Amino acid sequence: MNRHAHGGHDDGIVRVEPQIEAILRPRRDLVGEDYAGYRGHVYRVFNVCLQLRDVDADERRKLAIALAFHDIGLWSARTVDYLPPSEAEARDWLAGQGLSTWGDEIGLMIAMHHRVRRWRDPATPLVEVMRRADLVDFSRGLYRAGLPRAFLRRLSRAIPNAGFHRFLMRGAFDWFRHHPLRLPPFLRW
Repeated sequence: MNRHAHGGHDDGIVRVEPQIEAILRPRRDLVGEDYAGYRGHVYRVFNVCLQLRDVDADERRKLAIALAFHDIGLWSARTVDYLPPSEAEARDWLAGQGLSTWGDEIGLMIAMHHRVRRWRDPATPLVEVMRRADLVDFSRGLYRAGLPRAFLRRLSRAIPNAGFHRFLMRGAFDWFRHHPLRLPPFLRW
C-alpha cells in the first residue's frame, strides 16, 4: 500500500498534498467557516484511498483533484443537489490545466461517490476506491472498507473532524424537514 507522507510526519498520514492545496486554497473564502472541516474530510478520504489502493503518480493526482472538488458544489451552488456543480467545476478546472482527457474519469469519481451499490467497471477503478473511502469517513469508521480500526483512529487524531459531520447533519436535517419522504438527490443507485 502507498503510505508516502508529506508534511514532516512519519506516521504515514498525508497532511499536505500539493494538488489538493492548489485547488482548495483559492476556494477558502467560498467555503468560509466550513473550510477546516471540508479540508479535513478531503484529506481523511485521500488517506483512506491511499490505503485501499497502491496508486501511481497519475492516479494519486486524479484522486487529489476529484476529492478537492467532490463536495465543493455545497458551497459554490448552495444546493443539496451538489454533485452536478461539483463535477462541472472539476471539468472546468481540468480544461484550464490542459487535463481535459481526465474529465470523464474524474467526473465519474465525483458523480458516483455516494453510489449505494459497488462500482464494477474495471476501466475506472478509482471510482470505487473513492466511493468506499468517502463512506469510511462519512460513517466515521462504522464502515471500515477492511481497514484496521487502529489506522482509522490514528487518522482521526491526525486530521480532526473540525465540525464537518455537524455541518453534514445540519444539511440533512434541513433536507428532511422540507422533503420528509424523499431521499437526497446526491444518492446514486
